[in-house]
Amino acid sequence: MAYEGSDPLSDTKWNQTLNDLEELSQRVGQSLAIRQFFLATAESCTGGGVGQAITAIPGSSTWYERGFITYSNLAKEELLGVLPTTLATFGAVSETTALEMAKGALIRSHAHIALAVTGIAGPGGATPGKPVGTVCFAWVRHDGLMQAVTHYLSGDRTAVRYQSVVVALEGILEILQKSLASNE
Repeated sequence: MAYEGSDPLSDTKWNQTLNDLEELSQRVGQSLAIRQFFLATAESCTGGGVGQAITAIPGSSTWYERGFITYSNLAKEELLGVLPTTLATFGAVSETTALEMAKGALIRSHAHIALAVTGIAGPGGATPGKPVGTVCFAWVRHDGLMQAVTHYLSGDRTAVRYQSVVVALEGILEILQKSLASNE
């Protein structure tokens, strides 16, 4: 079956979006590199999108340590140490789960900071109180600084996943600024 519609890679708006993501990823890399920090990622609904954005930057191996793609609950438990009781009580899409994912990525890596993303990209998967576009994020630093937040993103599956990557990367910059302010 032939694809009908415009080629997203030839679309000017899409190219601008990719350029913006590359610029954001470069800023994250520079911010990590000047602090000599390594980053680890734990991704669910983005399926490695954060890692893809990061590794598109030449030299990212100097600040990106590793990534975990834990799409299933079992993967979250086995690879990141998310507690079955957390998943049973709060669900996979919760700030509590995101924090456990980020903590697990930090513990299971040599990174100084870890981020986690878990959500409902759609079109299915919505539950009462958790509509499509519900995405939970967490950022954890080796010194104990933690932050978690839930966003309600709009658009189709591709849009929700893209926005999730952006929010995850922007959160790294935010938590690094907090650390910079606290060290002055």
